[in-house]
Amino acid sequence: MTPTPTDAPLRIGNCSGFYGDRFDAMREMLTDGPLDVLTGDYLAELTMLILGRERQKDPARGYATTFLRQLDDTLPLALERGVRIVSNAGGLNPAGLADAIRTAADKQGLATRVAHVTGDDLRTTHDWPQHTLTANAYLGGAGIAACMQAGADVVVTGRVTDAALVTGPAAAHFGWRADDWDALAGAVVAGHILECGAQATGGNYAFFKEHDIRRPGFPLAEIHPDGSCVITKHPGTGGAVTVGTVTAQLLYETAGARYAGPDVTARLDTVRLTQDGPDRVRVHGVKGEPPPPSLKVGLTRIGGWRNEVVFVLTGLDIHPKAALVRDQMEAALTKGSKRRPAEVRWTLARTDHPDADTEEAASALLRLTVRDPDPDKVGRAVSDAAVELALAGYPGFHVTAPPGKGSPYGVFEAAYVPAADVPHTAVLPDGTSTPVPAPVTTIPLAPVPEPPLPPPLPPGRPTRRAPLGLVAGARSGDKGGAANVGVWARSDDAWRWLVHTLTTDRFRALLPETEELPVTRHTLPALRALNFVVDGLLGEGVAAQARFDPQAKAVGEWLRSRHLDIPEELL
Repeated sequence: MTPTPTDAPLRIGNCSGFYGDRFDAMREMLTDGPLDVLTGDYLAELTMLILGRERQKDPARGYATTFLRQLDDTLPLALERGVRIVSNAGGLNPAGLADAIRTAADKQGLATRVAHVTGDDLRTTHDWPQHTLTANAYLGGAGIAACMQAGADVVVTGRVTDAALVTGPAAAHFGWRADDWDALAGAVVAGHILECGAQATGGNYAFFKEHDIRRPGFPLAEIHPDGSCVITKHPGTGGAVTVGTVTAQLLYETAGARYAGPDVTARLDTVRLTQDGPDRVRVHGVKGEPPPPSLKVGLTRIGGWRNEVVFVLTGLDIHPKAALVRDQMEAALTKGSKRRPAEVRWTLARTDHPDADTEEAASALLRLTVRDPDPDKVGRAVSDAAVELALAGYPGFHVTAPPGKGSPYGVFEAAYVPAADVPHTAVLPDGTSTPVPAPVTTIPLAPVPEPPLPPPLPPGRPTRRAPLGLVAGARSGDKGGAANVGVWARSDDAWRWLVHTLTTDRFRALLPETEELPVTRHTLPALRALNFVVDGLLGEGVAAQARFDPQAKAVGEWLRSRHLDIPEELL
């Protein structure tokens, strides 16, 4: 099917940012306003591990069953309104999900053209590390485009990039070629803004008190033939779409000027945002470059076993109580023939307050986390040792939950393979399979030059010790074992102060947990933003649960709470 040239924008909405997002969002997006395409993102690093374990139990599973239940409820409405559905809910079994959709549609008497995309599952095609559970390449949107050009009403995929859910439909609609870099880059940016659902409409927003976000609507993009777009939401839905909310999502889980993907390399340093009316932000000026010649492959495996005990320390002598229980537990874990777990980590959270009017407010939390390849070393050996202290430990001994037997934890790793070696395939509504050509690439790209910085504010102006968050927003997230922290200023003067003040050294000083880790600062002047990447903060990734905030979701808010000497004129 050849796309019909049109100047009208393509309206692409989102109804899911993760597996477990608001169930009613699919119906809300179909009923609250007009759409052409509705996308849903259900996959993440942890999700792939979960689906991999499901597949071990039942090879017919491995896809997001929530999507199937949502579609069963709303497919008649989507078909009636001419809205096409595109989702990566196929996970590890897109063919199985496509069959399940056809079965559900047949039961309702609905003539539905269902297509799916395969080729990302490389588990059996390469020599991966032992015990690899899943190995999936991040495909681009070309397979989705082929399915839509063949007339599919519903397209489900396995592992594609989150932005591919937008680049595929847009390329199919506007007839973009594989080397229409600027248009594709614009669609990638639109896809990145939409992919996390309500995070673009005020969810997880640093300045949430400025808007009513009790139930934010989900976002949509009005994409134009040149790849520019307007980010908005259906009229009357909650939340807000502002330059700030869009900036926050642009910085989420990105790094520097180049945002490389299988369709195109988008230059984030060229993105321009303009408020285009209430709840409308125009995204324009995006430049694109060829994609890299390799595809990222996400590998998951079971890394070992972990257990956790949280001791509650109440009232006086918090530190001596903590020292006592540590000494007792360490002795128990190495007593006799017992071998201490390979990793033992203690953290004390001083949540207690002096002269507190509730017991909870008078209590601190001492967390013990243990890991080992052997489940016996973190199971009864740990839980029994903790329970035995109930009448023989510090005064007021209790724990937040009964100690358990331990549980497996996962590890995420990234690998890279030549794009030409990945069998990207579109399985069309008529059942025929169409190979998708590898992306067009060229010679390696030259390094992006350092952008010019604005002059600092004049020296000698009065300052006040205050939280960084009074003048800057932040959003943070995870990429494997690394965390990114995007920070942006909301005025030109605040940007002049921020870019010269929040250096890498200052960042490390404000967040002592990062002092010994590699930290890279990226500067994005057009967004008045800095993006810090902290390698190793999350250990082996979210599934490994290396810290109490395993996805670094709140690191940005921790940074905003730290105090600096800030010019009074900015406060």
